[in-house]
Amino acid sequence: MQQDNPEVDPADQWVHDPETGRYRLDPAPGIAPQRRRVAAPPSAEGRRTAQRRAAAAKRTRRRRVLAWTAGAGALVMVVGCGGAYYLYQHFNNNLTSVDVQLGDEAERPKPAGDALNVLVLGTDSRQGLGREYGDEGSTGHADTTLLFHIAKDRSNATVISIPRDLMVPIPECRTADGKKVPGSTRDMFNNSLGQEGRDPGCTWKTVEKVTGIRVDHFVQVNFEAVKTLSTAVGGVEVCAAKDINDPDSHLRMSKGRHVVQGDDALAFVRTRHAVGFGGDLTRIPLQQQFISSMIRKIKSGDTLTSPTKLYKLADAATKALTVDSGIGSVDRLKDLALDISKVDTKNITFATVPVLDDPKDENRLVLKQPDAGHLFSMIAGDRSLTGAPTAPATPEATGAAGTPAAPAVDSKSVRVTVRNGSGTGGQAQQAVDRLRAKGFAKAATGPNAPATATSSVSYPAGHDAEAAALATALGLPGDAVRPDPKADPKGPLVLVLGKDVLTAPTPSTAATEAPKDLQRVQADDTDVCAK
Repeated sequence: MQQDNPEVDPADQWVHDPETGRYRLDPAPGIAPQRRRVAAPPSAEGRRTAQRRAAAAKRTRRRRVLAWTAGAGALVMVVGCGGAYYLYQHFNNNLTSVDVQLGDEAERPKPAGDALNVLVLGTDSRQGLGREYGDEGSTGHADTTLLFHIAKDRSNATVISIPRDLMVPIPECRTADGKKVPGSTRDMFNNSLGQEGRDPGCTWKTVEKVTGIRVDHFVQVNFEAVKTLSTAVGGVEVCAAKDINDPDSHLRMSKGRHVVQGDDALAFVRTRHAVGFGGDLTRIPLQQQFISSMIRKIKSGDTLTSPTKLYKLADAATKALTVDSGIGSVDRLKDLALDISKVDTKNITFATVPVLDDPKDENRLVLKQPDAGHLFSMIAGDRSLTGAPTAPATPEATGAAGTPAAPAVDSKSVRVTVRNGSGTGGQAQQAVDRLRAKGFAKAATGPNAPATATSSVSYPAGHDAEAAALATALGLPGDAVRPDPKADPKGPLVLVLGKDVLTAPTPSTAATEAPKDLQRVQADDTDVCAK
């Protein structure tokens, strides 16, 4: 019986077969190969045919393994999985999957059809990393969150960053082991993961509630993944517009271009105090720059043609990755990678959710309306930020106005009292007219409310689905909806109109035009530098 040679790199046992375009396993050095019949030398025509087959196979193989990356290296894992699936089935054993509990299907946004939405969670978990990165042993929170939208025709992709300090409602959720975690009407977004035992399913539900966008899958990585993946691809080029010395992230970088990997790569994506205004919003563009460069490195480098590099990348990727059970195998990840690899790098846009400083706490953020709702509406409507033509979304995937579809409720039976807090007369009746046109036949005006900047919907216990449907009908974000524990359980929903209603976008523009002054980065832009 043959024994494996422990000194042989397993990647070196795979060699390229020019006739099939695939890799095949050859015996390790020192092991006698099987006897083969020796064929006669091929004719000139035979050599040309073999060359054509090899070239075609090489192109096919390249298409199979091309995929782009995301979330501080998270989706580069998919690249590795897609490129190495047929070589190393044992990668399945590396993967960790979670059965997310998403609750009542009727309360979720409707499916996006053939479009694809993937939630990428970069956690600040320190487990196994010692004290060097602070808070030793922390299980991690939603430190870096990106929602990847891939158009249904795969012509473009939009990646929105959700700031960790954003104040949002976190819904009640159940973890994979059945634990019930109470919700919170107002909390930091990063507490949707880790806090009180919340798992990625809780963050998934929070994103759907806040954005009105249905999530299809999630992938999660931690600090260690950034280090191992950046090393596996041979480093990632980044740029600094000035000298950077951040003692908190341990980044010391001179002005100019650098190739970072390992600890330096992690320090780069964690840096915030030494760039911009020193907060989370100035760290996000660094992460977008890093991910864009990673995408370009994978697509243009020599990683795809090296079995050894592919092996190392895929091995590091699958060990670092936690996913939902829907993509909890290398086979399914491979299919996902091949699907999203169809997007041209120039048509991948990174953007940050529009936010403002929280008037209640200068260290926190709130959604900037109507811009945030406008952006969410575009994504739900499968509209591109790059200008790439996209087939319009189907009515099943979005509301009639291109806004996120509401949970399934009988709007005709929902009682709504509309109060005007905008400071401009006549707004309550106009809102009632719009609601009745949308099927809310029992909408009625109520007394004026004190002046307020933002519109909101409050609801009695047990009427959260109706409140979500009302907010969606008006294009309001998820954090505009809040329970009223003092309300009569049999009472109506209460819609308070704020000053934002005076500048709300019309339905015709909400699904087609990006908000003005939206922060964005194109994945093919090589001139982006940390400032």
